[in-house]
Amino acid sequence: MALKDSGGLIALGLAFLLLLSYSIPPLRDGIGSVMDLVLGPLLGAGLPFSIVILILAAFTGLSTSLIQKYTIDYEMMQEVQQRAKEFQREYREAQLSGDEKRVKKMDAKRDRMMKDQLEMSRQQFKPMSYIMLISIPIFLWLLYRLPSLSHSTIVFPYLGAKALAEAAFWIIPAWILWYMISSLALSQVIRKSLNIGGI
Repeated sequence: MALKDSGGLIALGLAFLLLLSYSIPPLRDGIGSVMDLVLGPLLGAGLPFSIVILILAAFTGLSTSLIQKYTIDYEMMQEVQQRAKEFQREYREAQLSGDEKRVKKMDAKRDRMMKDQLEMSRQQFKPMSYIMLISIPIFLWLLYRLPSLSHSTIVFPYLGAKALAEAAFWIIPAWILWYMISSLALSQVIRKSLNIGGI
């Protein structure tokens, strides 16, 4: 097995262990306390928790975008998508025309298309383990720090001020909603500024 492939498997294994740690309080708190050594100074500097979340969302958005930029071949993926669209159009035309010979020829071509689409799916999945290795410890640190900041609030448009642990939208706590909004918005700006392609 190539070093590149084994690196991805190691990252996936570590990411799975981090996910598992979420359900084990001592392990979850242990990771949170270690991360506090790195991220704690952000709160020590007197920044509001909402701004800290914004900074971390920007960091995860940047790291996610860079990981995807260097692990996904967007040109290849767009080519595969284009070929798949053309294939579907031609296959439908062959079926509607009743041309059995052409349909059989297209069936043989479909196997190659399936292999290309499988490779495309593998490319999309590949960066997930690296992204999780960055985002899960940050998420566990936010959970670790949350009890000591329960008095803090975040002000949302239309929703008003919400306590961090209070449900702001449906069952989603205010801090998670703020993280999601910040991450999605900043990721779009980062991807645009770095000229990172998309599907």
